[in-house]
Amino acid sequence: MRVKGGKVTHLRRKKIIKQAKGYFGSKHILFKTAKEQVMRSKRYAYIDRRRIKRDFRKLWIKRINAACRLNDISYSRFMHGLKVAKIDLNRKMLSEIAIHDAQGFADLVKVAKEAK
Repeated sequence: MRVKGGKVTHLRRKKIIKQAKGYFGSKHILFKTAKEQVMRSKRYAYIDRRRIKRDFRKLWIKRINAACRLNDISYSRFMHGLKVAKIDLNRKMLSEIAIHDAQGFADLVKVAKEAK
C-alpha cells in the first residue's frame, strides 16, 4: 500500500508557495523551483543581514574621513587622538556629528590633535 501525500504534504507545499509569492516565472507556481528559490532567498537574506553592518561601518568611516580631511588631519590620526584623549564615541555618532555639527566635529579634531 502506498503512502499518499494528503493534508500534511499539501499544507507544507502551500507554505513554500506562499513564501514564493511575487517570484518571476515558474518560481512562484511550481513547488520544486519555488522551494529552491525560497532556500536561496533565505540564504541571501541571512548573509545580507550581516553585510549591511559592514556596509554601514564603511559608510561612517568614509564620512568621518571626509570631515577629517576638511580639518587637515587623517582619519587614522584622528581616531588615535580620540583614543589617547579617552573620548569613546562610536563611528556612527562621529559621522552624525560630522554631518550635522561641523563646529562640534572641529572641536573633536582639535582635542585629537592635542592628545597625540
